[in-house]
Amino acid sequence: MLSFLSIHNYVLIRSLEIELREGLLVITGETGAGKSILLGAVNLILGKRADAKVLLDKSKKCIVEGTFSIKDYNLQPFFTDNDLDYEDYTILRREVNKNGKSRAFINDSPVNLNVLKELGEKLINVHSQDETRTLTESNFQLALIDSYAGIGDLIRKYNQRFDQFRLLQKELDELMEAENKNRSEQDYYRFLFDELEAANLQNAEQEKLEDELELLKHAEEIKSKLYAASRALDDEKGLLSILNGIRIDLNQISKYGSQFQELNARLESSFIELSDIRDELEKAEEEIGYHPGRMEEIGDRLDLLYHLESKHHVKSVEELIEVRENISEKLGFISSLESKIGELKKDISKAESEIKEKSQEISKNRKSVLSKIENKVTEILEAVGMPHARFEIEITEAKEPGREGIDIVKYKFNANKGGELHDLSAVASGGEKSRLMLALKSMISQKNLLPTVVFDEIDMGVSGAVADQVGSILLQLANSMQVIAITHLPQIAGKGFQHFLVFKETEGEGTVTRIRKLKQEERIVEIAKMLSGQDVTTASYETAKHLLKN
Repeated sequence: MLSFLSIHNYVLIRSLEIELREGLLVITGETGAGKSILLGAVNLILGKRADAKVLLDKSKKCIVEGTFSIKDYNLQPFFTDNDLDYEDYTILRREVNKNGKSRAFINDSPVNLNVLKELGEKLINVHSQDETRTLTESNFQLALIDSYAGIGDLIRKYNQRFDQFRLLQKELDELMEAENKNRSEQDYYRFLFDELEAANLQNAEQEKLEDELELLKHAEEIKSKLYAASRALDDEKGLLSILNGIRIDLNQISKYGSQFQELNARLESSFIELSDIRDELEKAEEEIGYHPGRMEEIGDRLDLLYHLESKHHVKSVEELIEVRENISEKLGFISSLESKIGELKKDISKAESEIKEKSQEISKNRKSVLSKIENKVTEILEAVGMPHARFEIEITEAKEPGREGIDIVKYKFNANKGGELHDLSAVASGGEKSRLMLALKSMISQKNLLPTVVFDEIDMGVSGAVADQVGSILLQLANSMQVIAITHLPQIAGKGFQHFLVFKETEGEGTVTRIRKLKQEERIVEIAKMLSGQDVTTASYETAKHLLKN
């Protein structure tokens, strides 16, 4: 249950702190005093959206904090799953800064809004007039049935599997589109690949061919100069012949001193090196030849390489090889699409079967509680002044399961004796919908044993004895949970264990909303004002005392 609420800098609330107890708590106040503002602040710690507009003082942040007693509601698994510290008295806090950005905390640990919202839904259920408007919406009608049937876990698992199914369908659509697109390009990619594959590309091939072609183009000049160089070394009057004579002379005098021996050794080494050079020059000269056929062959090969490089906008054979590998991968991907599509269709078929099976299980659970809901709602409606009201839930089957299952639900209603049942949206007035929502909410709340339920002006369209019956139903609910009722009716206000008054005050040049817990005498006066207006009469005062006694 909500045991403490603190609100700072929210709309017209500068600072507000209240302690709450178990049972039925009532909140009253004049229209426009700020009761809805109070509820809006509570919604902040339940994970609802917020922006900078909620700030009373734009220079400061808004802080809303609620302390909840949760020891009897088996919520430890939630804290474990979300890596949070569990406390019997858990604090939910929301902060909104001047830029409209908000932060959420559970027991001082930062959490994302979804986690805060998930925990909030386990702690408080807020019924507002806006929710009464949703009573005619199919999703909301199914949610009420599911809540009563206690199949929340089954619904969540079904939703998860359905979302997976939709993702698989989306993936299949994308693969089919990719296949159609790539199939149309496959022949082109195959042509490019075959062309590159037939080229038998080799790393560094282009550089080698360009060097060889340059050699062949200048073969005659190279051969001539190699021959001249080798002759200059090897003729009778060539360098080697001259060196040989010097070599003989130095060899003869080397015995006369170490310096001559060293010179002789150096000359011997030079003679050997020049002899090797002569041999290599002769060999190179013999190997060089003019080969027009080879030149043409190299030219053709280089023309092919240059053409492919230009075609694929690259500058080397290595880049062409990379292009070939990329095209190969693309062709492999196209070839694999058919296999992937086949496997995906099998997965979709399996998921579809599971969804249909689970949707039938959900439908069976829903249908099993319809008569109980109808009977209980009719019983409560009779208690709140609608003795002839009839309520029926009609469930039909859709062609294909949706995210909420395979059921199409329709709430049918008639408040008049003997009247024909019609769709709720067509026949129920605002007051009738409000009482019908009270019947459904009270029934579900008792079934699910939520810690706290808030009713925001559930009394719309009722008065007198009916209002007293509405109060009795709220009081009965309060035996098993904390019930907070925002009301304009004295019959309901008189049944509260605690009574809070919301009012406005002028502060400086502005107006602020405040709230205070009323003492017994203050309650009598406040309820008397609700009966007779601002001027409390003796009769209204006595009636107020009577309502409080009862």
